Amino acid sequence: EGLKDCTVKNVAQMIIRGKLKNIAFLTGAGISVAAGIPDFRSPGGMYDTLRPELLTATKKQRDNMAIDPTAVVSWDLFKENQFPYMELRRPFILGGDKSTWKPTLAHFFMKLCEDKKLLKRIYTQNIDGLDYHLGIADEKIVPVHGSLGRASCEFCGALYPIDELRKQIKTKIKD
Repeated sequence: EGLKDCTVKNVAQMIIRGKLKNIAFLTGAGISVAAGIPDFRSPGGMYDTLRPELLTATKKQRDNMAIDPTAVVSWDLFKENQFPYMELRRPFILGGDKSTWKPTLAHFFMKLCEDKKLLKRIYTQNIDGLDYHLGIADEKIVPVHGSLGRASCEFCGALYPIDELRKQIKTKIKD
């Protein structure tokens, strides 16, 4: 028996009847905007409100960000100059400490699936780290764009204590 009509009600019934045993989620900004986290692309989002002139960057880098706001999160810029990204993301990195934003109903549903031994994997495009706030096993979370909920060395993969990273950012990256 498969899903003939993929509605929330039908999916819920399949879960209740025990027909779905390996559930994977693909999540994006939609589950985190309900927590008050602005997305990148919408009006009023990060790209729309970017003010390159306020970031620690060369004139050429600021001009490039003014033309293409996505440059602020590009790997090419980050390799050259980490300050624009870190300054822009500072409130999000500091806000990810479980006090500013709270997981949403969607996050709790994923945790419920894990508790019921149904969760196979979470593939998330979100970098907010809310997936990590509920105690979902790290190995089940695939942060496809990275995560502000975990910190590691870009080269060797060694974990770095996130609270220490937040402390360093709070004291060394301008607001």
